[in-house]
Formats: sequence, structure tokens, C-alpha cells
Amino acid sequence: MFLLKDESAYIEPHDIILVRRDIIEPHVVDRVRLEDHPEPFTQSSITRDGNRVTVRLTATAPVFGLQEVEVNEGDEVTFIVTNTDEIPDLAHGFAISNYNIQMVVGPFQTKSVTFTADKPGVYWIYCTNFCHALHM
Repeated sequence: MFLLKDESAYIEPHDIILVRRDIIEPHVVDRVRLEDHPEPFTQSSITRDGNRVTVRLTATAPVFGLQEVEVNEGDEVTFIVTNTDEIPDLAHGFAISNYNIQMVVGPFQTKSVTFTADKPGVYWIYCTNFCHALHM
């Protein structure tokens, strides 16, 4: 058998790697579960404390947990994004246009980003990782 190409397999749900079954020796471990996360949440929410806004956002393909987030110009906004999908290798992207914000949230991970909403207007929050047939 000749090696044609050697590179990592990315977290794209349509990738496939073909190998002979007899050469695989799987290392099986228990899957991480959402309840194992130190601060799990399964409901999206928005809280305000003065000019500080905290958005807890779930990401479950094919949608984010909130369809709209409204803040005031000058607010300090923190997005806390948790990937709540039950698929062990499904990551979600999170980006906000015109704010140079982009991150990938792995399976059952929670990541956050804080910024000042100093540009008035309407901005898309979108997934940058092809995670599902009905992509967010």
C-alpha cells in the first residue's frame, strides 16, 4: 500500500478516511457530556447589569439559541457560547461581522468573548464552521 497523502482530518462532517478494518486498533474512551462541564447551561439568556450585557448562547446545529440580541451603543457585551450538540466531534464557529470576533467552540466546550459595542448598526452573528447540512 502506498501513502498518497498525509494530513489531518478536519472536523468537517462530510470528510471520510478509508482504511482497512484489520489495521484499526481503536482506543475507546468515555464521551464527554455536557453535565461534566464545570458551568453547564442549556438555555440561552440575556442579562444586563448597568452597561454590561451577558449573553449566554447555546449552539446546537442548525441554530443558535437566540435569534436576536439587542444592546445599546457603548455597552460592554460578553457572549458565552456553549456547544450543546450530542455529537462528539461537531464543533461550532461563532463570529460577529465588523468586530473581528471569531472563535470555534468544540464539542461540549464553552468559550467567551467580551467587546464594547461601539459601532451602531445591525450585525450578523454566524457560524464559521461548516457544522451541519442546515448550516447556521
